[in-house]
Amino acid sequence: MDKQLINFIREAGIVGAGGAGFPTHVKVNGKAEYIVVNGAECEPLLRVDQQLMTFKAAEVLEGLKAIVKETGAQKGIIALKKKYKLAIEALGREIHPGDPIEIFELGDFYPAGDEQITVYEVLKRIVPEGGIPLQVGVIVTNVETLLNVSNAMKGIPVTHKYLTVTGAVRKPVTVKVPVGISIREVIALAGGATVDRFKVIDGGPMMGKIVENIDKPITKTSKGIIVLPEEHSLIQGKVRSIEIMLRQARTACCHCSLCTEVCPRNLLGHKLHPDKLMRIASYNSTCENDVSVTEAFLCCECGLCETACIMNLQPWKLNQFLKGKLSSAGIKNPNNRQPVRTNEFRDYRKFPVKKLVARLGLDFYNVDAPLVESVNHEFLCVVLDRKQHIGVKTEPLVQAGDVVALGQAVADVKEGQLGAKIHASIDGIVQRIDENVIEICKR
Repeated sequence: MDKQLINFIREAGIVGAGGAGFPTHVKVNGKAEYIVVNGAECEPLLRVDQQLMTFKAAEVLEGLKAIVKETGAQKGIIALKKKYKLAIEALGREIHPGDPIEIFELGDFYPAGDEQITVYEVLKRIVPEGGIPLQVGVIVTNVETLLNVSNAMKGIPVTHKYLTVTGAVRKPVTVKVPVGISIREVIALAGGATVDRFKVIDGGPMMGKIVENIDKPITKTSKGIIVLPEEHSLIQGKVRSIEIMLRQARTACCHCSLCTEVCPRNLLGHKLHPDKLMRIASYNSTCENDVSVTEAFLCCECGLCETACIMNLQPWKLNQFLKGKLSSAGIKNPNNRQPVRTNEFRDYRKFPVKKLVARLGLDFYNVDAPLVESVNHEFLCVVLDRKQHIGVKTEPLVQAGDVVALGQAVADVKEGQLGAKIHASIDGIVQRIDENVIEICKR
């Protein structure tokens, strides 16, 4: 296997651009039957991947073809929603006869972008419980990651990030910005908030997290910034503590099983029963012998159970809590079954995105966010998180006072460690290095 592409990717510091930030040079350093591109972008309000597939189709395909060749895959399959017509047309114009590339059109349901769901939709292969797509011969990659691979082949490292800024802002927009600028600056690029008291979600409305400090920097994995009024029901649900939720569950949960009936992992055949875990939390028992709290490890925390719950409870939050408690006690996921079939009602229980947007109270904010490739703004400082990936924290390659140039490597992990290089995203001088960040400012 030619390792040149792997070296390019590692030197560029590429990680998964839309998830947990797994280092790409490790992910693609092996064999796979298929490369599946996750272009579903099923989280409401976000527009990044749709826009990149439309306006950067050639570069995205260049990165995909390189990974297909590197891994010896039969083909690369771009999975995107049928409604993304402009992206489908743009990609179609760039795919030539003989290219090992296909387009697969997904339905408009949530969470079509969960990698295990995507793999099943495209190839009808079920990833084992607690497993990864590679166990069924598949590598799943993100759209922006492929763009970054294309850049890496030209010697361009990851210094900038595409993200959608939307919600209660004056001009919803998708922008390309230097890694390390603050969320506050990003909101300003969208004209600022339209309400005085607001909260910010980093990511999508379903799986994104509330940002406590909007001076926090953008990282390589940032995908969307959503501004909403403090009193919005979505915000209120995210800030509700596990203790309050469980207290409500003991009195309000009617054990109707709706949460389990829409659970994407349960519908794949995985042994996950959110309703029974809620019963354990309420009564310490389900009166059944085949249910264990370790089922919580199988939850992808997509939040669909909360949306389906008629009592506005949050089984996913309980699962998140249980995973933390079990892990801190040294208990690992024992669930590794390989389902042979999905739930027979799966196709009828897919949750339409249009219905999801309405349930979340986001219709007013579900608007276009045009792509702006170059913003008319000079960024004076960036704060680079030393750990923007799964793995170990990077070690500085520079010292305070050093002059650095855009694209220069400023931090890396040691040989053999899991991680990714970090590069300067502006020209400037290293102002500060501490345990967590490297700050660079213009002269």
